[in-house]
Amino acid sequence: MKAAIETSALCKCYGARVALSDLALTVPEGALLGFLGPNGAGKTTTIRILVGLLRATSGSARLFGRDCWADGPAIRAEVGYLPGELHLYETLTGRATLRFLAAVRRRACAREVERLAGLFDLELDRRVRGYSRGMKQKLGLIAALMHRPRLLVLDEPTSGLDPLMRRCLFDELRAVVAAGRTVLFSSHTLGEVDALCDEVAVLRAGRLVEFERVEVLRARAPRRVELILDDPAPAPATLPDGFTLLAQTPGRLSGRWAGPVRPLLDWLGAQPSVRDVRIVPLDLEELFLEYYQSDPDTPTPP
Repeated sequence: MKAAIETSALCKCYGARVALSDLALTVPEGALLGFLGPNGAGKTTTIRILVGLLRATSGSARLFGRDCWADGPAIRAEVGYLPGELHLYETLTGRATLRFLAAVRRRACAREVERLAGLFDLELDRRVRGYSRGMKQKLGLIAALMHRPRLLVLDEPTSGLDPLMRRCLFDELRAVVAAGRTVLFSSHTLGEVDALCDEVAVLRAGRLVEFERVEVLRARAPRRVELILDDPAPAPATLPDGFTLLAQTPGRLSGRWAGPVRPLLDWLGAQPSVRDVRIVPLDLEELFLEYYQSDPDTPTPP
């Protein structure tokens, strides 16, 4: 498949501070990529390089085979971008804002604007200064979507949206991908990425520390295990390799199991004191928090 996004050895430094180090990423057309990382991880820096608003220190970044900096104007015609900090013309109405942006793009977007305004339940004839935070976010989403771009780059797109509007947005993004277009979805809400995205890229301290399909990460996530013991039977004398004890009280033992479940089941079958067991897969949020909480080495300038 053709690549929508390609980066190779991509670095960005601000003096001695390294914001992005040796990023190598390939995203095929038609993918819905979750882009994750704690504050300061380099997500916004990456996004700004991809949309041609920031020049890399070294390495390459390409969208649809074109250099993001050298071919910036041509690339931006194919991109819909919602920044994390959205700034709008406060004196214009929502409708006038979208008409202005459509004119700048030289695209006829009126029909799509009306459809999206209905989808997101946004009143377009009010001035932007009278919009709530959520209404401004809806306007930004319509601006990003209205010209049906080949690539959508969304930085924290659900900020300010209520649960119903988040569901509407997710349905729209699934339809975008079903039509063969590409979405880069940057978020701090890990459950959203788990529910929506096909693949996940995790940045930490400017480095890519994970790039994998969501289904693979789900299979890798450890399980919570809770054992109910016969009273007053003692707890098992030894625990199997792969079991991490988290808590122990009379008649109850809980922990975390990593790896295939068959060895755990074999061990449980040999424990006469175990009366009941509960095994629950961890969600991806707990898996991702392990990336967030560990401290990597500080990247050095290239």
